Amino acid sequence: MQLHKYIQISGGRSLSKLLSKRPNISQINQIHAQIITQSLASSSRFSLTDSLIHCYIHANNLNFARTLFDNHPLPSPPTLLWNLMIRAYSKLQHSSEPVNLFHQMLATRTVPDDYTFTFMITSCARRKSVVCGKVVHGMVMKNGHLLNLYVGNSLINMYAVLGEVDGSCQVFDEMSERDVFSWTSLLSAYAKNGNMSRAGQLFSQMPVRNDVSCAVMVSGFVSCGRYTEALRYFREMFCYMKPNEAVLVCALSACAHLGSLNQGNWIHSYIGKSCISETSNVRTALIDMYAKCGRIDCAYRVFNKIPMRDVQNFTSMISGLSIHGLGEDAIRVFKQMLAENLNPNGITVLGILNSCSHSGLVEQGSSIFYNMESLWGVVPKIEHYGCYVDLLGRAGYLAKAFGVVKSMPVNPDIVLWRALLSACRIHRNVNFGERIVNHLEQIDPRSCVGGDVLLSNLYASLGKWEKVDLFRKIMGKRTNQSEIGCSWIEVNGIVHEFRVADVLHPEIGQIRQKLSEILKRARLVGYAADATHVSFDLSEEDREQAVAWHSEKLAIAFGIMNSLPRASILIVKNLRTCEDCHMALKAISKVYDREIIVRDRSRFHTFREGMCSCKDYW
Repeated sequence: MQLHKYIQISGGRSLSKLLSKRPNISQINQIHAQIITQSLASSSRFSLTDSLIHCYIHANNLNFARTLFDNHPLPSPPTLLWNLMIRAYSKLQHSSEPVNLFHQMLATRTVPDDYTFTFMITSCARRKSVVCGKVVHGMVMKNGHLLNLYVGNSLINMYAVLGEVDGSCQVFDEMSERDVFSWTSLLSAYAKNGNMSRAGQLFSQMPVRNDVSCAVMVSGFVSCGRYTEALRYFREMFCYMKPNEAVLVCALSACAHLGSLNQGNWIHSYIGKSCISETSNVRTALIDMYAKCGRIDCAYRVFNKIPMRDVQNFTSMISGLSIHGLGEDAIRVFKQMLAENLNPNGITVLGILNSCSHSGLVEQGSSIFYNMESLWGVVPKIEHYGCYVDLLGRAGYLAKAFGVVKSMPVNPDIVLWRALLSACRIHRNVNFGERIVNHLEQIDPRSCVGGDVLLSNLYASLGKWEKVDLFRKIMGKRTNQSEIGCSWIEVNGIVHEFRVADVLHPEIGQIRQKLSEILKRARLVGYAADATHVSFDLSEEDREQAVAWHSEKLAIAFGIMNSLPRASILIVKNLRTCEDCHMALKAISKVYDREIIVRDRSRFHTFREGMCSCKDYW
């Protein structure tokens, strides 16, 4: 019998049975119509209105559920229905309705229970409302609901989301009962606050750990830039559990940042052998890892094996090609994405603009930048303007780049001004650099923090030491927040870190001796130290010594000491590689017949036979 014929002859009991099966929205509407026409809502001893509200919420039709709730036949709906409505609205990111409903509930003197408070706490976390969260916490304390494990766990998590670590600790300490979720929520509070030392102590004290707590630790270390420790925790978890998708993605991210190809390969192999489903997130992380570890060919293989590619897969592939300076290939993949009817998002456009910048593709980059909003609905943000300005500046179009900065609809940040000043340094255009700094001082003196350092370095590269001295006096005692140059190299599965003029590595004596030998051999094929960018007025010998101990040179020496002849060497560096190191590595690749791959802050350089893949454009 068809549903509409059946319900015409059915009473309240039959309709209630049908509703208990959670029918689809069309059937719910038919049943609702019968309840109205047969006047069953108020007469039936079965709560058909309550069942209808359940069904509408289950079918994601919150408007119909709310209409029925507001017109409930009882003076005040039962607590269960209040909870259902509060929970449904709490799932909406910025809805204020859970609070409104909670106030109405209290006004009708309906007593909230543990579920009510759990849903309200979840709502406060989603809305990121500290005041509301603390008010609800006070009511929980007043009504004795903190004894409930789920309420306590929700409070710990809420304070973690709000960045209130002390609040999470207070709730945790006051709980009479705790489970793995209590511990993990507190762990998350410390990790989100960047206090990984305390998180590590707590993790060691946990009576029981699960894959979520391990994911919190690994992702926490990755977020803090402590990638070596992230991988250490990842390896340790294999002693007692199988990693979940979140842990694998975080571990692959750590490998990508460190350039740890061996460990990245091992994780990929583990995924294949364990028959773990390669979700889009895992595949995207694999593409990113291989690209950042210098194996763009492996990244391509992962990309080409994906049966149904999404925007994230394409974006990761385009970004990978970008850092390898393969602009034409990136544009080809970008066009392939459009041909598959996938629209790029803001990150995709950022990746393709970076590709154009690293390859000097001004015409293609300009076309993408000026059409991104009309063709794909991507509104340019400051990051996109920064990429476009960098593209123009690197290509030598300084005036045009400056014009874009002055006319853009959003206020330029220091990163963008630095990109422009860096272009002046690349093209050794002091006059234009001074013009930019003068403009900065007129609109906002605070904007030129860091700009004066770049201009000072530009003067230093031209040997104008009186100008350098003047700028250093202007800068005065300002704290130098520039990053220290660091390089990482993986040897036999262990990642070694080197800093500029490093003295901490246990083999630093032998490394420096080896480096001196390497540079002597490099000079035989034409290398001559370029100390023009040293920002201090030193003797020629001291200036050459200042660039000799750069972190990537030390890492290269260590790599040559600890690898077979002609084996490839991969270095990861946190800053842009300098002109001297670039020339030195070209010479070293020739004299030692080695492929040397260096990933600096913005791109890859692959040195072979005295040449670099960037063609000296970086």
